[in-house]
Order: sequence, then structure tokens, then C-alpha cells
Amino acid sequence: MDGKEGVRKGTDMMEVGLVEKAAVAIKGGKVIYAGPIDGAPQFEAGDKIDCKGQLVTPGLVDPHTHLVFGGSREHELALKQQGVPYLDILKQGGGILSTVNATREADEEVLYEKAHFHLDRIMSYGVTTVEAKSGYGLDESTELKQLRVTKKLNENHPLNIVSTFLGAHAIPPEFKERPEEFLNEMLRVLEMVKKEGLAQFADIFCETGVFTVEQSREYLRKAKEMGFDVKIHADEIDPLGGTEMACEVDAISADHLVGASEKGIEKLGESRTIAVLLPGTTFYLNKNEYAKAREIIEHNAAVALATDFNPGSSPTENIQLIMNLAALKLRMKPEEIWNAVTVNSAYSIGYGEHAGKIREGRNADIVIWDAPNYLYVPYHYGVNHVNTVLKSGTTVYKRGEQLGRVTVS
Repeated sequence: MDGKEGVRKGTDMMEVGLVEKAAVAIKGGKVIYAGPIDGAPQFEAGDKIDCKGQLVTPGLVDPHTHLVFGGSREHELALKQQGVPYLDILKQGGGILSTVNATREADEEVLYEKAHFHLDRIMSYGVTTVEAKSGYGLDESTELKQLRVTKKLNENHPLNIVSTFLGAHAIPPEFKERPEEFLNEMLRVLEMVKKEGLAQFADIFCETGVFTVEQSREYLRKAKEMGFDVKIHADEIDPLGGTEMACEVDAISADHLVGASEKGIEKLGESRTIAVLLPGTTFYLNKNEYAKAREIIEHNAAVALATDFNPGSSPTENIQLIMNLAALKLRMKPEEIWNAVTVNSAYSIGYGEHAGKIREGRNADIVIWDAPNYLYVPYHYGVNHVNTVLKSGTTVYKRGEQLGRVTVS
């Protein structure tokens, strides 16, 4: 509930603005008071929620998901357990191309209903704002279909959804030997995205076997010329220099960063680019090396956390699990974790002035937790601690109750 402005970097990530014995007053979907009960002004009579013994926080923000997709890939888990390499799974028709095919075949209604189901589950874990990427079409019609579904969800679902165009997610087989031509095709689609107002961000997967640093830099440069802010999947596996390049082009975020170099981490600390870390992906892929969160924070950079919800490498909507992993695997402190799923995650999707804080004048996006303090949620893992989620002052989730579909205007 503190009044500090802007993203939290380095040691500032230890500030959480804790208020003991606090009260929050809401009117017209907005916060009109947030602070100590003692000395609070008198308000007209209305509904009251007694939160004694409970933790109250801003609604959480999940800044990296692949929300809209067709099908699922549970059959691949057994292959992974047998040690079948990903490229062999790909040859058998699995991997990302399996999801691409399923997404191409699904109509908008099917994709909408499936994504709506996942959004409800995301919300139940305390998230009130979420980013959603395209990227499972790799062609004009399907990419636009994904983004139109996202737009419709944003109009109809209580959650705020920030949309990202990730047409440059992989190289489809028909362009296997012509990646530059494929990127030009995606830039053409991006122009259509701009005309229809379907996305705020452009993203690209810069990694070995996908797009090089040079290709990614040129793609993002052209996207910025069109008026998009940019993001990048960078250095997930190999230290290619994607982190450095993200800072160079002033990307709003660089995501994954498991293989980020020392130089790249230093650049993050000198830049405005926010490191969005995805420990759930590392966990699900059963890798030993996690992103270097401690080094990133110690170099005075800003860290956000996200689920990376997707059907292949992180099939979870549970942001609380990500908070647990951040404590256990990224060695982040509780205060850093809370800033990484509220303030910093909001800024990493351009929503820092709207979400991530309980502040007078803002929408009343609030979570009431069955937890005695903020230390408890990252500590007690594997369960959902949320009691109630308020979106613009309206209850959209309450533990043990079936609210049905809720629309918040």
C-alpha cells in the first residue's frame, strides 16, 4: 500500500509496503481508501468483508502465457520419461508442431471456450491481469484467429488480458530453409494486427535452431517502427546474446534467461528491460539449471515471475507454484517474490499504472488469502491459498463457491 512509483529494481524489491491492521474501502469499483484502520475516514454503510487474520494483496499479474491453443500434449510426457529427445518427438508429429496443427484445425468458438476455462483457473489462483501470446499458428489466418479470440476474451472475461503477437515462435516446415522469408511474412501479418488493434506487443523466440540474435534484432526493430513495444524469448537454453540485444533495443521485457551471460545480466541492470523468469518451465522440463535470479537482482535489475502457461513446456495455470519455485530454486526472498508477481509483472506488460498495487483511485483488484502473512504463501506449497478474488470491486472467485461466469464492466 506504499506510494512508491515505478518498477522495483535491485534492493528496492525488498519493499512491500506492508500495513498491519489495515482497511480498504471501495466505491464504484475503485479503491477510495487504503491504509491503517485507526484514523481511517468514516464511509457510508455498505457491504463489509471481515479479513481478520488474513492477508490482503493486490491482484497478481501473470506476464507471460500462451493462453489460446488447440489440443494438448499429455501423451508426450511418457516419451520424455523414456528419454526420447525432443527432436524425435517432433519427427513423430509431436512438439510445438502438434499444437500448431491442433490450433489451425480448431475454430474460434472451440479456442474461446478452452481458453475461457483456463482463464477461470488462472483467476482462481489470484491473478487479475494476464498477458496472452499468439504463436501457435505460424500463418496469417491462425495467428489472427488466436488474437481475435484473445480480444473477445478480454471483452467478456473479468480478467484484463494484454495481447502479444508471437508469430515468430518457431519456423514452420514449409519455411525450414527460409527463415528470413518467414519473418518477412510475419511482419506482413503484424501490419494486419496493427490495423485491427489485436496486440500491444511483438515477441520473437531467439534461440539455437529458431531465430538468431541478428534476425531477432532486425525483426524487433521493424516491429518498433510499426509502433509496437517489443518483448523477446531470450537465452532460454544457450547464451546467444539475446539478453544483451533485448536491452539494446529497449525491449520492455526479456523472458526465460536461463542461459543469460554475465554481460547480459550486467546490461539488464543498466537498462529499463525487465527480466521475466519462468521457473515452472525449467521444473517441468526437468532441467538442473535455473535462471540466475540472485545475480540479476544484485546487478540492480528488475525481476518479474510468470507461469509460461502452455501445452508443451509448462502446462500449469498456478502462479502460486511459481512463487514456491522462485523461493526454492531461484533463491528469491519473499518480498522479492511478491514484487515479482505484482508491481514488476505489471510493468513488464505495460500495465504498471493500472495493476500490481492497492492504491486510491485504481481499480479494486484485490486478493484475500487464507494465509496469516505474506511469508506463508511462498512457504506452503502445492495448495491454493486464495479465499476471494475481487476484480474492480466485484467478487469473481470465492473458495468453495460456484459463481458462474462473471463479467466486470
